[in-house]
Amino acid sequence: MSKSLRLTEKWMQRGLWLVALVFASFLIGLGGTLVGDLPKVERQLTLDDFMDRAASTALRSSIKTTEAAERDADAALEQAQLKRRVTQADSAAARETFNNWLSTRRATQLSEQDPELVARTRALDGLKDKERAAGMAVESQQQAALDARQSSVRERRKLAEMEQAAQQSLNAEYRRIELRVFLYRLALTLPLLVAAGWLFAKKRKSTWWPFVWGFILFALFAFFVELVPYLPSYGGYVRYIVGIVVTVLVGRQAILALNRYLEKQKLAEQLPDAQRREELSYDTALTRLSKGVCPGCERPVDLKNPEIDFCPHCGIGLFDHCPACSTRKSAFAKFCHACGTTGKREHLPALPLAGQA
Repeated sequence: MSKSLRLTEKWMQRGLWLVALVFASFLIGLGGTLVGDLPKVERQLTLDDFMDRAASTALRSSIKTTEAAERDADAALEQAQLKRRVTQADSAAARETFNNWLSTRRATQLSEQDPELVARTRALDGLKDKERAAGMAVESQQQAALDARQSSVRERRKLAEMEQAAQQSLNAEYRRIELRVFLYRLALTLPLLVAAGWLFAKKRKSTWWPFVWGFILFALFAFFVELVPYLPSYGGYVRYIVGIVVTVLVGRQAILALNRYLEKQKLAEQLPDAQRREELSYDTALTRLSKGVCPGCERPVDLKNPEIDFCPHCGIGLFDHCPACSTRKSAFAKFCHACGTTGKREHLPALPLAGQA
């Protein structure tokens, strides 16, 4: 259609399309902000909302207590192990000293050293007792640390079981929230689609068409970007079923529109030639002619053939002769390109064509 427009009109059309796109972009921004805020109408849920608050609080408190006891037991165990190592070192050193002295005692065979032998033996026994006591202290602390760890594991396991059950309930509630948010989006988007469909059918060629097309683009964006990606899946069943339903509805409307168009064209082709040309829009006729098709039936026609004056498919006149200068011209032209006379025959009497009396 751009070939049939005046230069200024063509640039104005482009400017108006730019207005439509800018208008659509602002609407899309506003709609995206609104749709993005829709989930905020639902309260943010946590695991604690689906757990026995008293029981979970008691378990968490018990876990903190057992963890503190476990840390204390580990610290005490380290101290006990350090003391055992010290006593073991003292005992080993004393035993080595005693063995060396005993070797000297055997070599000298001095009877006056017998009391010292008894004293050294008693001292060595005392160190051995300390080593055994330190070992028992280590074992006691190991048992305490083990008890604390096992108690902590039991409490954590109980809390994990509660959280697992709560997580299942939370997931189910999230699915319900997701469905409700989708219904909010649907309630917002569906009226936009209906309004866009009405505007497309009734107002797309009106004076305010840039705003109409801007709104239509916004409605399509809201549907395909803001709604369709959030369509609940449920294993794919919902999306496939919705896709089938939408495809059937759109396909049905397309088939009905095609049948209506064909019926309309069939009725139009039965009208007189002059009436058909009068009912065709001037811009529409020029647009179709520029594409090499008949303005009446939209079938291909060799318009460059000078012998074709009528459409061979529907019979509408494509070329006639100027009533003033008899120049062959387009039957849809408003003025003769040779002499500038108006193309309507009722203004001047028709001149006989070449070869006619």
